[in-house]
Amino acid sequence: MYLHIGNGKLIPKSSIIGVFDLEITSQSKRTMKFLSAKEKANHVINVCDDIPRTFVVTRDGNRERVYISQISTQTLSKRCEQLIDEE
Repeated sequence: MYLHIGNGKLIPKSSIIGVFDLEITSQSKRTMKFLSAKEKANHVINVCDDIPRTFVVTRDGNRERVYISQISTQTLSKRCEQLIDEE
């Protein structure tokens, strides 16, 4: 199963570590340090055309990626729940 995170981007549900509200978590120095390190390592993928609202952390093997999305955490969480219900 795949989760649509915006602009036609689908990510495997099995690779999702977490879905985070960018506005709330960006107030934390730890989060900013994490996002900065991922950006420097070219592991951040921006899939939004509008104001970023959420970031999704994924892991595929040893590779971690961070997807920046304009879709709210609530909407992405509901989509995840729907995927679980469909299984």
